[in-house]
Amino acid sequence: MEDTKYTRAKEKVEEIKEFYGKVISAIVTIVIVAGINYYLNEWRYAWFLWVVFGLSISLLLKANKIFNLNPFMGRDWEERKTQEFLRQEENTQRWN
Repeated sequence: MEDTKYTRAKEKVEEIKEFYGKVISAIVTIVIVAGINYYLNEWRYAWFLWVVFGLSISLLLKANKIFNLNPFMGRDWEERKTQEFLRQEENTQRWN
């Protein structure tokens, strides 16, 4: 029991560590792409903002998954639903 809790906690820490790595990578990518954008057309058309937009959506989705930002269907909700379906299945099998 304690091993599974420790394993889950360790996996959670690894996910968070990976997320922070992605944030740093996204920032570096944005700086490089913004520099290229400035070098090519000196902000006449700020196309690097499309890269910022895409990376932001990607990071928000990842953060939502890792930090349970969705209050309606987070991990607790998944666990409750799983237990509910298991109880329903158990009750169905008793009557058959």
